[in-house]
Amino acid sequence: MLNHVYNSVNFRLALSSAAIVALSTTAVWAERWDMPMAYSASNFHSVTGTKFAQCVTTGTGGDLEIVTHPGGSLFKGNEIKRAVQTGQALIGERLLSAHQNENVLFGIDSIPFLATSFDDAEKLWEAAKPEMSALMQTQGLHLLYSVPWPPQGLYFKKEVNEVADMEGIKFRSYNTATARIAELAGMIPVQIEAAEISQAFATGVAESMISSGSTGYDRKVWESLTHFYAVDAWLPRNYVFVNADAWNGLSESHRNVINGCADLAEYAGVSRSQEYTGFTLSELAKNGMVVGRAGDKLQRELHEFGVKMTDEWLAAAGKSGAEIVDSFNSMQ
Repeated sequence: MLNHVYNSVNFRLALSSAAIVALSTTAVWAERWDMPMAYSASNFHSVTGTKFAQCVTTGTGGDLEIVTHPGGSLFKGNEIKRAVQTGQALIGERLLSAHQNENVLFGIDSIPFLATSFDDAEKLWEAAKPEMSALMQTQGLHLLYSVPWPPQGLYFKKEVNEVADMEGIKFRSYNTATARIAELAGMIPVQIEAAEISQAFATGVAESMISSGSTGYDRKVWESLTHFYAVDAWLPRNYVFVNADAWNGLSESHRNVINGCADLAEYAGVSRSQEYTGFTLSELAKNGMVVGRAGDKLQRELHEFGVKMTDEWLAAAGKSGAEIVDSFNSMQ
């Protein structure tokens, strides 16, 4: 998979270089695209997006400048997709599964225990990408690239050994799957955007969440929480997308540059996510959190949730969803 991406990157960058040479003899008006992002500037997704923006700006000789706005500073996370659809911003980054309430296929990356490793996450994305691209086209968007988060684990402010220990806990949810887990475990789901996590835990609005070590490290959750349990539930994805009208209005040479930079960003983003996994978990431990695998009983109970939620997702997704899962399973 990564070799294929790397070869594609080389091909597209060759096209991009030729385009830049051709453009050097032609006067083109400079254009600026603002790129809202939900996560902090130091988060690896934001770093990847910033490098992508710089690549495009350089690759087009400054004819198209992409300016990133991390941390929800331009639009809050739940506003970004709509802002790009309506042209308030022409490019943006968002959590894919945050839109599962619009179409169940957006939740393909958050089916519990379907794809629990980076290799499987890439295979699942390979299976889902054509359908996802087509779906986004119907919404006036063009998909550029997608990068997975590290595997998801459970955060608490107390020791938890079984699902019964979760009863009544206020649980930060960020998509349909997390809200459903809260419901099944008897917790209280509270919708909280990434930029608001620290405040939510500090004020008691939330007491727990399922997320990666990356999110916990970025938001310094050890100031409020005490335990992290690795369960590798899924690897959710962020994706970068463009307003379709803006994309169609670009020259072919500029689209080639953007595609080349997008392939580089996806390749680099996956590598950053892999490297960040071990680092962030060690940092949680260094800052006083108890970090380790969930116990056998808790793992068993969570996997039972996973079976139920997989059946629910497949029933809601219909033929398209089943074909994606079947394609993924055939790669195993």
